[in-house]
Amino acid sequence: MSHDHHHSHTAGAEKALTRNQKLVFDILEQADGPLSAYSILDALREEGLRAPPQVYRALEKLLETGLVHRLESLNAFVACAHPHACAHALTAFAICEKCGAVTEFADAAVEARLAGWAGERGFVPKRTTVEIKGLCAACA
Repeated sequence: MSHDHHHSHTAGAEKALTRNQKLVFDILEQADGPLSAYSILDALREEGLRAPPQVYRALEKLLETGLVHRLESLNAFVACAHPHACAHALTAFAICEKCGAVTEFADAAVEARLAGWAGERGFVPKRTTVEIKGLCAACA
């Protein structure tokens, strides 16, 4: 089994997915930008997913595993751009308000600063999502 070392953690995480979770994850991974739960449901109709709870349950599980992120301000979901590195507590997204492009990045300095702030106040962060609204380079 030792020859499997070079595989990313995603392979393991994805193997554990149910059919519904895999379908939802694949749709998000192929999408150009964030999708609402409704868009996901719409895209999966022909796969036999017709009940919103099926999609919501799959999304919940994917959020827990870190394979998918929720963009609070858009109430939409994106596949994680760095699933192998998703140990980072902080996920930041730059969202273009013109074309809707979303860029995900993790920044250790920002993460450290926020952790410091939380530590000073005895606050225990569970997850941090930073959303930066503005114009991407192409639209600016």
